[in-house]
Amino acid sequence: MRNLIALFALSAVLSTAAANDPPAKGDDTKTGKAATKAEAGKAPVSIKPTLSATPPPAAPAKVSEDQSEMDLSEKIAARLAEMRAKQVARAASAARTRKAAAKAREKPVEVIKPPANGTVWNYDGDLGPANWAKINAAWSLCGNGTRQSPIDIRDGMKVDLEQIGFEYQPSSFNEIDNGKTIQVTVSGGNYITVQGRTYELQYITFHRPGEARVNGRGFEMSVHLVHKDSEGHYAVVAIQLERGKAQSFVQTVWNNLPLEKGSMVAPSIVIDVNDLLPQKRDYYTYMGSMTTPPCSEGVLWMVMKEPVQASPDQLALFSRLYPYNARPVQPNGGRIIKESK
Repeated sequence: MRNLIALFALSAVLSTAAANDPPAKGDDTKTGKAATKAEAGKAPVSIKPTLSATPPPAAPAKVSEDQSEMDLSEKIAARLAEMRAKQVARAASAARTRKAAAKAREKPVEVIKPPANGTVWNYDGDLGPANWAKINAAWSLCGNGTRQSPIDIRDGMKVDLEQIGFEYQPSSFNEIDNGKTIQVTVSGGNYITVQGRTYELQYITFHRPGEARVNGRGFEMSVHLVHKDSEGHYAVVAIQLERGKAQSFVQTVWNNLPLEKGSMVAPSIVIDVNDLLPQKRDYYTYMGSMTTPPCSEGVLWMVMKEPVQASPDQLALFSRLYPYNARPVQPNGGRIIKESK
C-alpha cells in the first residue's frame, strides 16, 4: 500500500515538471518564432519549478497511517506483556498450591504422646503396651528389653526339674480392684522354695485372656502368684484357667469383690492358696520380666503345665469387670526354656 501511494505521488510530480519546462532550443515552429519576437524586448522572467511549490498529495496520509500503526503496535505489545505477566503469576500460584498440597500429604500423622514422666498406663489405646516405654523413661525395658514376658513357650528342654516347695497356709487377706485387675494380698507366712532360694508370696493377680501361651495355645484366664526373696529377686508362679467345673479359691475371691474401683476390702475370713494349685506340679521355667510397667527383668517364671478349671459363670463374671487385661506375648529372644519331663 505504501509503495503504490509513493508511486502515484512520484508520477504526479514528474507530470507537473514536464508541463512547465520551456521548449527546447532550435525549435523553428511558428509559434516558437512568434514568441521569440514578442518577448525579445522584455526582461527575462524567472520561472520557479512547480515541484518545490506543491507538496506530494499522499504524504500526509502516509505519516498518519505510520503513526496509527505504531500506536497499535505499542498497544498490542503492552497487552501481550500484561497477558504474559498474568500467565506467569497464575503459574507461580498454581505451583505454590501444588507444593503446599504435596507437603500436606507428606506430613506425618501426629501421634498423641503421653508425658515422658507419666504414671498412667492401660492395656489399649495410646496408653497401651505398645507405648508403655514412651510413657515414662524409667519404663524403657517395656520397649527395648531382651527378656520380656509373657512368651509363647515352645521347644522347652525336658529335664528333671526340682519340685517347687509350696509352703502355703490358710491366711487372712484383702483384695482391691486397682483399675487394671483384681489383686489379692495374703498375710505373711506363705512361701515357695526353688533353686535354693525362698520367696515370700506378695500378691495374686488375674488376667484375661491368659498371658502365656504354650506351643501357640492360649487360655481363657491366668492367675499370677508373685513372690519376692530377701534380696529383692522376684519369682512368679503362673496358673492357667480353662473352662470346666467351679474353682473354690476363685469363688472366694469373687464373693468378696469390692463395690468400687480403687477401694479395698478385708474380709473376716481366711483363704488358702493351696486350693488354687493343680494336682500335678510339673512346670515350664525361664527368665523373664514383670508383665506390667516398669517391666523389670530378672524374674524367674514357673508356668504350671496342668491348667486349673473354673466354671463358665466364674469366667464370665471377671470378663464383665475386665474383658481384656493381658500384655501380648513378647519375643523369645533365644532364651533357654526348661520343662519337667
